[in-house]
Amino acid sequence: MWTNFFGKNMHEKLFELSEDTDLAIFYGVNNVNIRLISDLFPLIKVSARGHIVKVAGSDDEADKLLKKLHDLEIFCIENNSLSREEIIQILKGEAPLSPTSQNLILHGIGGKQIVARTKNQQRLVAEFAANDLLFAVGPAGSGKTYTSIALAVKALKNREVRRIILSRPAVEAGEKLGFLPGDMKDKIDPYLQPLYDALQDMIMPQKLKDYLENDIIQIAPLAFMRGRTLGDAAVILDEAQNTTVQQIKMFLTRMGTNAKMIVTGDLTQIDLPASQKSGLIDALNRLHNIKGIACIEFDKGDILRHKLVQKIVDAYEKNDISDKK
Repeated sequence: MWTNFFGKNMHEKLFELSEDTDLAIFYGVNNVNIRLISDLFPLIKVSARGHIVKVAGSDDEADKLLKKLHDLEIFCIENNSLSREEIIQILKGEAPLSPTSQNLILHGIGGKQIVARTKNQQRLVAEFAANDLLFAVGPAGSGKTYTSIALAVKALKNREVRRIILSRPAVEAGEKLGFLPGDMKDKIDPYLQPLYDALQDMIMPQKLKDYLENDIIQIAPLAFMRGRTLGDAAVILDEAQNTTVQQIKMFLTRMGTNAKMIVTGDLTQIDLPASQKSGLIDALNRLHNIKGIACIEFDKGDILRHKLVQKIVDAYEKNDISDKK
């Protein structure tokens, strides 16, 4: 919506962004999108603050830019994206390349397309729409956690859920938490860092900070889930192979109304004492025939990290087979 302030011959106009517009996406990091728009309209002075974009120049040029800002806003709202390339295309009057590919999950920072690239990642996307509880099991680097978090972020942006809850069991790998420096958050955060890393790819820094501060996105160790009811939420339990039977039962029974849960894990990386059974293995055996629950088994073909990762997985699998003989 735009407003004239100084009558027929006015040279300054305001464009008001709607409440549905994600300002972090529309403006870009450090207002990079506004600077690009200004560069592409050299006869117009463009500035932005809050939900207001101010344009100053001749009436004809200002009106032309206001219409383009409207087009940019509509595209931003519909696609959760506004990259440099998309801005240039829209300002030139060209239709941006359609982001409606069936494998696109959402646009991340800088318009980066976050896509389900493999068949099993695509299956995870499809099963998320059809089921309330998913198990995603497979090797490191197969994208099971990253894809799961992307689905949760998309659900939040589309207002299908009101919050995201991410959790991991804090299994000590050779160190006891009590001997680590800092307060409890300092001790726990290193275990949760992979979850932060994924979110930082998908949500603008200030927006992510706001979500975390307002508990719209919650990241906590599994022990903090006890006694809660997790409703209206996309809930992800990562590294579930390191849960005990009692822990995963506690987690799964936290599910509330309008909740979607994804449990991820790698059955080749169990760090529990030999005397304890993995809760993930137990849950898979107990729950695999229940309607509304799906299991997606990722494999080496889904690994999209450095090309050496797949070779490393192969080497360890061969050694495991030799050791058992």
